[in-house]
Amino acid sequence: MMRRLASGTMMATMLPLALAGCATSGSGISARPDTTPVPTTIRIVAGLDRVVGRDAAALISLFGQPDADVREGNGRKLQFTGAACVLDAYLYPKGAGMPVVTYIDSRQPDGSPIDRASCVAALTRRDGGK
Repeated sequence: MMRRLASGTMMATMLPLALAGCATSGSGISARPDTTPVPTTIRIVAGLDRVVGRDAAALISLFGQPDADVREGNGRKLQFTGAACVLDAYLYPKGAGMPVVTYIDSRQPDGSPIDRASCVAALTRRDGGK
């Protein structure tokens, strides 16, 4: 019985050592830290800064009267249409402040995609909001 107890204790002592030997040292994972830069802020694309964060009055000053003004809850969508594109500007309040543009979407009149900044530039050149 003593021999059986000794071999059981020996087995319990050896098992963790045996399992530790299963770990591989050449796993292929580099110990070097990742040096890829991580952006800390979202950068607004040039041209969109004229729209994002602006209120309705600023958009009307820039583009003229909207072709559509849709309100739903505390949100508002202003739509501006020109020969080159259609721009939807979505305004939502920030805290207790005035609603401002938080997102914009653009498309060509036939529905195909167009760059948002290009659409903003095209609409700022339209005559009298049309």
